[in-house]
Amino acid sequence: MFILANVIQEAFSPLISVFQSILVFIHTHITPTSWGLAIVGLTVLIRAVLVPLTLKQFRSMQELQRLAPQLKALQEKYKDDKQRQQQEIMGFYKEHKVNPFASCLPLLLQLPVFISLFYMLRTDLKKNICGQALVSHYNSLHHTTIATFAGLPTKYVEQTGCQAVAPGSAKFLFIPDITSKATGIALVILLVLYVGSQLVSTMTMSATADPTQRRLMMALPLFFVIILYRYPAGLLVYWITTNLWTVGQGYFVRRSFGPPPVAVGKGVGPPGTSNTVANGKPDDGRAPRGEPALAGAGGSGGSAPPPPPRKKKKRSGRRR
Repeated sequence: MFILANVIQEAFSPLISVFQSILVFIHTHITPTSWGLAIVGLTVLIRAVLVPLTLKQFRSMQELQRLAPQLKALQEKYKDDKQRQQQEIMGFYKEHKVNPFASCLPLLLQLPVFISLFYMLRTDLKKNICGQALVSHYNSLHHTTIATFAGLPTKYVEQTGCQAVAPGSAKFLFIPDITSKATGIALVILLVLYVGSQLVSTMTMSATADPTQRRLMMALPLFFVIILYRYPAGLLVYWITTNLWTVGQGYFVRRSFGPPPVAVGKGVGPPGTSNTVANGKPDDGRAPRGEPALAGAGGSGGSAPPPPPRKKKKRSGRRR
């Protein structure tokens, strides 16, 4: 596990350096009194950059909802041939220029930020927050004369929070130390805020999703609680902030885009309403001008009425 963690850290080291530089810049020039506010600022910046992708995600979700009846009919048609079904579905997506995975892009692009922030809070940011205090503390414990932060053992840096060597240096709101895992009432509050914001965020983003998929997404926050409580508190600050951004963004996007479009396709429509044809106009059962009416036109559901009886011609003259 330790070797895997080192491999991941090495793979993400360029990205970690970039995000660390941004975070230090935000703290130095915008939030000099709080590293927690710097994390919030970094989160807002990342989510603002991802806005175009989020808009694309929302459009894709609306388009999938509009095409859902046709897609369901396609799945039903080829339910006995799974290989053919997959081919037809992919062709259907290609024909309508819909990417079913577009809704996952914003979440996937946040994962590198999450991983980078995890390693930053574990080691790198401690140099900026309480680096010299860590050096002094280590020298006093082990009677050494290490002069710089770089000379400290990595394991010591990972296991020692800033609160232990420089009280208040990494404090944010009710959190004593954002570089270490939260405990006690601070942990309870953070987990409640995380689960609550994640559930509201999921409900906002999956309002039009399949019920089974939505239930799975609603259960994920409870699973992540088992993992997140062991991480530095700053990660929970990041995730809560991004959830709140998602909720607010979803509200404004829905107000701007309006409700999703009505499903199209001949014969598709809710019970009790007229069918919809390809041009989007309602089918009221009447034949177009210049074309004969089909049997059952007018919505009666029966056969066409019989033609009127022919009148007999009167015969003139006398009988022979």
